[in-house]
Amino acid sequence: MSAALSQDRLQEIARAGEQQFAALEAEHGDTHEGRVELGRRALTWAQETFGRDLTVASSMGDEVLVHLVGTTLEGADVFFLDTGYHFAETLGTRDAYDAMLPITIRTIYPRLTVAEQDAEHGPQLHDRDPNLCCAMRKVEPLNRALEEHGAWVTGMRREDAPTRTDITIVGWDERRGMVKLNPIAGWTQDDVDQYAAEKSVFLNPLRQSGYASIGCAPCTRPVAEGEDARAGRWSGTDKVECGLHT
Repeated sequence: MSAALSQDRLQEIARAGEQQFAALEAEHGDTHEGRVELGRRALTWAQETFGRDLTVASSMGDEVLVHLVGTTLEGADVFFLDTGYHFAETLGTRDAYDAMLPITIRTIYPRLTVAEQDAEHGPQLHDRDPNLCCAMRKVEPLNRALEEHGAWVTGMRREDAPTRTDITIVGWDERRGMVKLNPIAGWTQDDVDQYAAEKSVFLNPLRQSGYASIGCAPCTRPVAEGEDARAGRWSGTDKVECGLHT
């Protein structure tokens, strides 16, 4: 919870923000330009409201979010969860954005290295118990990254998965007791592609190899033409979320 604002006050801000941006989305969210502007307005509102209590989560598979943040806010705090299983291309994308944009990128690591986790739980835990692996290598580091903050920003979109169809631009993270912003919640894949093309967004090189949704290397594969973008995540299992947003 934010050191500056009480949880009750944060909830009040979340409720008011949700109503404000729901109304703005109803008015301006039916065009690409309107959705982009809404994203920028949400980020600006968040920075003005929370200041240093605001932080941004990026997987470096949400490149348009990082670009939107870095071209809207100066000096934004962005954190990246290095699970130890990332593709080299994803780590390179993090380094590229750290150099290109006026943002500060924090890299957060799990408490155990991959070798330590293998020694304690056996090798390839991601194949045997992906939920436990995600809990240790993503969820616990996320919670540490969010400590002492009152609001966080994600790159979630309603089109991403059936579990995300009802997300709002501004909402409340019940589990962590903080405000949660999804500035590109209403963006379609066409919006993402158009924004990336118009703004010359640096994309994770894995995009060129058919990776539509990018996570850890052992649990991510390219998708075939016509497949859902999230089909390449935990393929062959019923897992659809890593636990960061559920």
